[in-house]
Amino acid sequence: MIKRTLEISRQPAHLAVRNEQLLLKREGQIVGQAPCEDVGLVVVDHPQTTYSHHALAKLAESGAAVVLCGRDHLPSAMILPLADHSQVVWRMNDQIAASRPLKKRLWQQLVVAKIRGQAANIEPTLAAHKKLLALAHQVRSGDPTNIEAQAAKVYWRSWLDTSDTDTLDSEPFRRDPAGSGLNGFLNYGYAIVRAALARAIVAAGLHPSLGIQHANRGNAFCLADDLIEPFRPLVDERVRDMHCQGYTALNQPAKAELLELLTMPMTLSEQTGPFMVMLHRLATSLVRCYASEQKKLDIPIRSPEPPVSGP
Repeated sequence: MIKRTLEISRQPAHLAVRNEQLLLKREGQIVGQAPCEDVGLVVVDHPQTTYSHHALAKLAESGAAVVLCGRDHLPSAMILPLADHSQVVWRMNDQIAASRPLKKRLWQQLVVAKIRGQAANIEPTLAAHKKLLALAHQVRSGDPTNIEAQAAKVYWRSWLDTSDTDTLDSEPFRRDPAGSGLNGFLNYGYAIVRAALARAIVAAGLHPSLGIQHANRGNAFCLADDLIEPFRPLVDERVRDMHCQGYTALNQPAKAELLELLTMPMTLSEQTGPFMVMLHRLATSLVRCYASEQKKLDIPIRSPEPPVSGP
């Protein structure tokens, strides 16, 4: 079942629960509601939003993640459910015991998938497209020569090159994680996917702070930051499309457009499903890799566009 994503940003609301229903109240009146079991992600971007303890506990019990945005309107914290299946201890033991060679092979696969996704975002007629595909073939176990960074330089220089250049800025784009403008759109999109990944990781019985490549005492979501790499190009593509459509401010309509990424169709092993659902399959495949039951991650890819029917 596709879990619903709720966003609270235009007006403040109070979240409460009654009869297994998540209620959104404003001035004592119910303005919206949804079954708790149907909610997968709640994004809160209004500083006057309030919650009952019961609402937060019930959302966690139902497997939902709650994302809290800061003054810059970007996600700054997450409330995640704890996995409740009986194998969680064994799965974390396998995660902790994962060998360095295994982690290096997994990281190689993630980087290759990311670079191929970047190449798919570049016009095939551009030299950068062929260069990125060539770089993807050069990634070795653990990416010791940092092909990922080399690809990033090629990619971002050509990211805004499309067949419709009239709607694009004349200045070349520079990726800056602390920047505004298009960088702010990218940051928000990445943060939404990161939250969905963290939810899938915890649901699979893994610990989000124990990464494959990323390791930082101050980062509670290192594993999510590893697994997100192949999906960054999906966010990039959506942001570029929004830029071409004239989006200039990271307002509620823009955020709603980015949140729709979680429902976009993805394909894995000839099966198609919503992005959020496929992230759970990715996390489950990582569990099997840690348990030595398979050697490669199951990384979903975006589904091909359906053919356009004739008149």
